[in-house]
Amino acid sequence: MKVLVIGNGGREHALAWKIGQSSRVERVFVAPGNAGTAIDAENVDISPTDFSRLIKFVKQNDVGLTVVGPELPLTKGIVDAFNDSRLRIFGPRAAAAELEGSKVFCKNLLRHADVPTADYQVFRNADHATTYLKDREDVPVVVKADGLASGKGVFVCSTRTEAIEAVKRIGRNKEFGEAGNQIVIEERLDGHEASVLAITDGRTIVTLPPAQDHKRAYDGDTGPNTGGMGAYCPAPVLDDETLHLIEEQVLVPTVHAMKRGRRPFKGVLYAGIMLTNQGPKVLEFNVRFGDPECQPILFRLQSDLVDVLDATVDGRLDELEPLRWDPRPAVSVVMASEGYPGSYERGLPIRGLDEAVKIPDVKVFHSGTATVDGQVVTNGGRVLAVTALGSTIPAAKLQAYTAIKCIRWAGAWCRKDISDKALASVR
Repeated sequence: MKVLVIGNGGREHALAWKIGQSSRVERVFVAPGNAGTAIDAENVDISPTDFSRLIKFVKQNDVGLTVVGPELPLTKGIVDAFNDSRLRIFGPRAAAAELEGSKVFCKNLLRHADVPTADYQVFRNADHATTYLKDREDVPVVVKADGLASGKGVFVCSTRTEAIEAVKRIGRNKEFGEAGNQIVIEERLDGHEASVLAITDGRTIVTLPPAQDHKRAYDGDTGPNTGGMGAYCPAPVLDDETLHLIEEQVLVPTVHAMKRGRRPFKGVLYAGIMLTNQGPKVLEFNVRFGDPECQPILFRLQSDLVDVLDATVDGRLDELEPLRWDPRPAVSVVMASEGYPGSYERGLPIRGLDEAVKIPDVKVFHSGTATVDGQVVTNGGRVLAVTALGSTIPAAKLQAYTAIKCIRWAGAWCRKDISDKALASVR
């Protein structure tokens, strides 16, 4: 079988690498890919949102399965377009992808499905949102842009002043464009945060081992929100009993509610969970593998990923054998460009990649990279996701940071504390 992976980040590199390990797969294409996918697969210079060219490529090259990485093509209807052409593709249709594409839709669905989540209010303009904040007590809130904002349209605010400034950035300054046409203001939840990813064909749900992301830019969970500075799997903060509770109270009712609403969900359902004193509550849903959660999760997966993707597309996940996992934990650390998550320079030569991959149990997944005249250079804010296995989480962390010491480019940086909360949060 030939497989096409759509996207150009670390998640897509991990998918292409894992898919390429399947005995059923002869060629893996990535559109458009990066310098890392060019090594583990074959890059195709087509935009993830150019559906007509992607469909033409799939037909001409007899591609048997397409796997969508990022959220944008999913919300724009790539699965619908492929289905209309009778092509096999993994991911939710546009109507189902609205779970991530609109935070207002997501919050309303959670409320109607009786899924635990934070109390919230929705505003269609900045003036009404600001008035609401001025009239309420000065308590911590979270302010969110309704639409897609690359993980950066969420502001965790401790004071009314911070919240009003967030509303201004979203609704008045339009920093996130049309994503800010509606604003969600919700109560701020306290507790440990975890990522629970499940694969579903709309009837059967296969829950993956929980992971924990690090959204804030700097050590100690300080600084601005990012697309994710590192992750580890499994997350000891979530025991089997709590995971089962999340399946019962979050995943199952959400999949049922989507089916009842004639938006059947197929693909990856990613629940961002806050473990509060009142129990697990949903922070948000994503409709694809997380980045960087995908990297440590797939690094531990021992089953054939293509079997899972195939069964999902065909609606026969219930026939699948239980997934097999490496018992060792995995830690993934993102190396970023100077200035990220703000403005940053591109095209800086990266050195030391060959030495890094010689470290045992390490894989360097490329996120924002390109190849220029045979040299791997930076091409994004999050550049690499250095991922390692270890007998314990601290051992995996040590392997990852040992590999990171090999890699150099001007202004390269990373958080130094990825996975430390795993030890602090064990209950």
